[in-house]
This record gives sequence, C-alpha cells and structure tokens, in this order.
Amino acid sequence: MAIAVNDSNFEEVVLKAEVPVLVDFWAEWCGPCKMMLPIVEEISKEFEGKVVVAKVNVDESSASAKYGIRNIPTILFFKGGQVADKQVGAVPKATLVDKINKLL
Repeated sequence: MAIAVNDSNFEEVVLKAEVPVLVDFWAEWCGPCKMMLPIVEEISKEFEGKVVVAKVNVDESSASAKYGIRNIPTILFFKGGQVADKQVGAVPKATLVDKINKLL
C-alpha cells in the first residue's frame, strides 16, 4: 500500500530510502489523479520490498512547490535521494513499470 507522505516524513520516507521511490503528487479534486490511484496501488503491491510507493497531497504539503510540481498527477522517481525520472499526467501502468525497472 502506498505511504501517505507530508512535510514531516518526506525526508525520512523518500530522500533516505535505500530503494527507489515512486512519489505520486495528487489532489482529492483531481480527476486524472483518481484514475491513477488503482495503478499506483497495484504497483505498490507488485514491487513491495523493491520500491517504496508514496503519495503526496499537493494541498497539504510544500514538497510540490520544492520540486516544481505545476500539473497533477505528477509522479517523480527518486533514487539515492535525487529525482531520477518524472512522469506528468495520467499514463498506462506499463509506462510506470518501465520507468521503475530502469531504476532497479
């Protein structure tokens, strides 16, 4: 299951992770974000132990401003505490899986 991340735990969960991290920047009012929800949850189950999957509500966290998130959904892929890849907009699951596999 995806981990809810906010300003208080972003560094610990995302930046200090020993495995790659998929961070889904979303909002409750965002239709495309809701379309991505089941895909992100599937990925969190399929890659359990290999990848951390986190969700950041842009209305409740300053991380979106720090990383220049202007459109949602935006998914950032972190490796070693740094942004390694980015995906903006709703996409098929295969697109995200391909990006994850490149980080493993």
